[in-house]
Amino acid sequence: MTKQQSISTAQSIAAHLEQMILDGTLTPERKIPSERQLATRLGVSRTIVREALHELHGRGMIETRHGKGSFVSCAVPALDEASPLMLAFSGNARTLYDLFEVREQLEGQAAELAAERATEQDQYKIRKAFEAMEAADPLTNAELDHAFHRAIVEASHNPVLVHVLNSLKGLMLNSVQASVANLNHRRAFKQQIDKHHRQIYHAVISRQAHWARKAAMAHVRHVSDSLRRIEEKEQHLIRTAFDDSLYCSTTDTQAEASAH
Repeated sequence: MTKQQSISTAQSIAAHLEQMILDGTLTPERKIPSERQLATRLGVSRTIVREALHELHGRGMIETRHGKGSFVSCAVPALDEASPLMLAFSGNARTLYDLFEVREQLEGQAAELAAERATEQDQYKIRKAFEAMEAADPLTNAELDHAFHRAIVEASHNPVLVHVLNSLKGLMLNSVQASVANLNHRRAFKQQIDKHHRQIYHAVISRQAHWARKAAMAHVRHVSDSLRRIEEKEQHLIRTAFDDSLYCSTTDTQAEASAH
């Protein structure tokens, strides 16, 4: 293969990977397969793959993390949760409910699209995420709850929607943590949340798009309304901080839940 052919092939591979990013096959922050895996899968040399990845890196479409590999860049930069604005939001009582308003619309849309577009692999991921969430301790399953919803969002195959929600992942996880901390130990609320999760899951898996949208929106609205009622009645609501504790370990999360 001549040098010119090599460059042309590398550009072709780069274009192929770019299309996978644009059509949502490779989602934001998803690890790119290794050079060896890509070379085997695409039938080219590792040198060609390396040149293709270098081109995508130069264009800002992927980023390299030392010792970890290459990852898809985020189209919408993640919010800096230590910024003055975000710290101001964290002290505002209405921020949590603003998040639920956003989640209701976007996750409803995502569930509808997922029911229409999910591949067999997407359905497998959704099923595994659902089963993991169901099997977990309900007082410490915020991250698994969030992972279930994220699996559905990724199955929408709308990369703009995926990137927008990914940029809000810290805030989204915060709202899930608030739900878990305030509702999961209350039997009636937890039973309704479990019912909603099952409805969303079955609607997406059975490809009932309209039902999936209604179930997802009803779930988020129920959580928001429930938290409002609790706050009005008890004059207190457990809110997780907009800081690094959003990404704490399961042990730390469990300790925090036990403290309350």
